[in-house]
This record gives sequence, structure tokens and C-alpha cells, in this order.
Amino acid sequence: MELAEAVVLITGGAIRLGRAHGLYLASQGAQIAFTYLPGEPWEKTQADIEQLGVRCTATALDLRDLDAMRAWVAETAAHFGRIDVLINNASPWLMRPFLAVTEAEYDLCNDITVKAAFFCTQAVAPILLRQGRGLIINVADLSVYRVWPGLGHHAIAKAGVVQLTHYTARELGPAIRCNAVAPGPVLMPPDFTEEQREAARQQTLVKRLGAPEDVSRTIAFLIQNDFLSGHVYFVDGGEAFAG
Repeated sequence: MELAEAVVLITGGAIRLGRAHGLYLASQGAQIAFTYLPGEPWEKTQADIEQLGVRCTATALDLRDLDAMRAWVAETAAHFGRIDVLINNASPWLMRPFLAVTEAEYDLCNDITVKAAFFCTQAVAPILLRQGRGLIINVADLSVYRVWPGLGHHAIAKAGVVQLTHYTARELGPAIRCNAVAPGPVLMPPDFTEEQREAARQQTLVKRLGAPEDVSRTIAFLIQNDFLSGHVYFVDGGEAFAG
């Protein structure tokens, strides 16, 4: 699939990795539709994407509202005339010790990270099937494969994203391809100290931190290579292999 003129939906696209994906794919000619939460700087993200000469829509959406999510998918398809790619990117970032995680926090993480991804995929899939092709990209996480204290609830939800990837590829192929990316140290939490950043560097094989654009370039590669489906692609500087 060519990136130029492709219509790409991104959940949680106003900030952090979602913003980086939108900007990079737009720089390659893709048209972007993203969701955001109230209070996020969506206007700047939309303006920066449109500055690249492509169309972009931004929609305030709580992905736990499945009816509103389905309406967003339908309205986006009507606006652009089609959908080519869905990137299930949205995921709350919440570090908590295992024994401190509340039911509400667990449900929030699970509902946004994996439940919304499942039902957003379900909403987009009929459109892609009618078109005869399409791609789902799920954003997993290295925490599925490494144990980091304080991220158990997050990793459990991301493990669901990995399985969602496998089942989507199996059940909706060959017309719909599905892959996942598993970022490692590409965007550190803003409160990380230099000591923590150095520790993250040393855990990689390349002994440096990555950047959000490293993940975005991988996503672009997955869009363009029609022979790839059903796999998780690590963007982690070799950290998963380093053990």
C-alpha cells in the first residue's frame, strides 16, 4: 500500500507517540484523522499536520464510549471517502505498584488499551473488507516481554493487544493485514531523571535511546510492505533480545 493519499486513523493522536505517527505519515503524503481527549493540544497537532499539505480531522472522543467511537469511524469514512489504515495507539500511562492499583485504574487501562482497540478494529473492518484491502496496526509495548515494576496492569492490557493482533490477522485476512509494533525506550516519561535515562540506554544493545520517529518509520514500512501480517515488530534497540 502506498502512503501517498492513504487515509490513516489514529486513536490518541494529539500527543506523544500518536502525534509523532501522524506527523511522520503526513510528511509522506497520508491523510490523517485522529482522536484526542479534552485538554490535549489537538489544535497544534492538527495545524502541524495540515501544514504538511494534507487533510486532517481531529475528534474529541472518550474511547470507552463505543457508540461515539463507531460514529467517529463512520463519519471519517464519509468525510474522506474511504479508510486505509487504523492505528490503535491510545493507552493511558499510569505507573502504580501492583498492590496499589484500584479497580477503576485497572478498568481504565484495559478499556482504553485493549477493549477500545478490539471494537475500533471491529468498526473499521467492514469498511476495509468492502474496499478489498486495509491494514490495522496495534501499538503494543516492550512491557509485555519485560517485567517493569509499576506497570503490571499496563503490561497485561498490552499483552491483550498482542493477541488481538494475531487473531485479527488470522480471522480478517487476507484482505486485512494486521501487525503490531512494540516500542522500547523511545519516549521517556517526563519525570525520568538522567540516571534513569542512562539506565534505559544501557539496557539496549545499541546503548542509546530511540525516538518516536523510529516507531513511526516502522509503521510506515508495515503499511508499504503488503507481505507482512500477524507479527509484532520490536523497536527497542535490541532490549528484548538483551534480556
